[in-house]
Amino acid sequence: MSTGGVLVAGIGNIFLGDDGFGVEVVRRLSGHPLPDGVHVTDTGVRGVHLAYQLLDGYRSVVLVDAVARGGAPGTLHLIEAPPPGTGGPGETLVDGHRMTPDTVLALLDTLSAGTGSPKPSRVLVVGCEPACLEEGIGLSAPVAAAVDEAVRLVLRVVGEECGRPADPHTVA
Repeated sequence: MSTGGVLVAGIGNIFLGDDGFGVEVVRRLSGHPLPDGVHVTDTGVRGVHLAYQLLDGYRSVVLVDAVARGGAPGTLHLIEAPPPGTGGPGETLVDGHRMTPDTVLALLDTLSAGTGSPKPSRVLVVGCEPACLEEGIGLSAPVAAAVDEAVRLVLRVVGEECGRPADPHTVA
C-alpha cells in the first residue's frame, strides 16, 4: 500500500496497434530514476485491477493511454481528469477499449464506498492521438515517435507531483 505517492499506469492493448502506447511508455520509464513514492505499472487491459490499485492510498495518478481527441496522430495531450465522483453521467474522458479510464474512475467511486479506502485526489492522463487501433502488434510511426516525448512529459509531471522538478540532464 502506498502512503500518498504517485502511481503511473500504462493502459492499453498491445494487440491493437497504437492502443499499446501507454504500455510502451511505462516500459521505457523503467530505465529512468524516479523519486521515492512513485510506482510505475503496466496495467494493460486490466481495468478492474487498476481500479483496485487506485485505492492503495496514492495521492496522484498519471494514466498513460492512447486518446482520440481529434488531433494529428502522435499529438500528446496532458489532461486533468475531474476528481473521481464529480463527472456527470455520460461524460467520457478517453475512449479506446472496453474498460476505459473513465469507466475505471467511475468504478473507483463504488469500490471506495464499499471498502472505505481513499481515492486519489488528482488524476492526470498523458494521452497520445492514435493513427491505428486495428489488430496488429506495434505502434504506428507517428505514435512511436511520440513515446520519448511522452516519457519526458511523465517525468516532468511526476517531478512536479513530488515537489521535485525533473532534471533535464537525466531526462533522455
